[in-house]
Amino acid sequence: MRNCLIIVFLFTCISVTAQKSYTKNGTIGFYSKAPLEKITAENNQVMSTMDMQSGQVQFSVLIKAFHFKKSLMEEHFNENYMESSKFPKATFRGFLQQPIPDLSKDGQYTVMISGDLTLHGVTKNISTPASIEVTNGIATGKSTFNITLADYKISIPKIVKDNISETVDITVNCRYDKKM
Repeated sequence: MRNCLIIVFLFTCISVTAQKSYTKNGTIGFYSKAPLEKITAENNQVMSTMDMQSGQVQFSVLIKAFHFKKSLMEEHFNENYMESSKFPKATFRGFLQQPIPDLSKDGQYTVMISGDLTLHGVTKNISTPASIEVTNGIATGKSTFNITLADYKISIPKIVKDNISETVDITVNCRYDKKM
């Protein structure tokens, strides 16, 4: 009887744990379209977890892992705008809004995600639509939203105001192919 209880307990723990998935190589990109220049950067070292049952989602992004086509842009991004030595990462902690779809079943789902985005030392609550596709038990989440740089105390010097947009488009793409 005692062995039966231990087996049931272990099975329950494994079932609950299997609901949490993560990735260490999600992708976040941003796009700035200003009158004089278009700037894009991508980071494919994004760490993220998603609890498929509770809907909790978390992201951690190293700022220095964003890469640009021009190395000078990357240098200015890290030193002048993001101050990545002072603020080395950005984070997001949030939840899929109710009703949470049954992510144990294959399919495509449209959800709202709300939570706290911390960037450049400033935390703001955001909500954004996202799509989640589940195939063979593996979820892939995608979202596109924008942020206003001034909201996160990121200043644009007047000399380059025509090169950098005050609002930046953010794209997120994470494949949660590892189980916790």
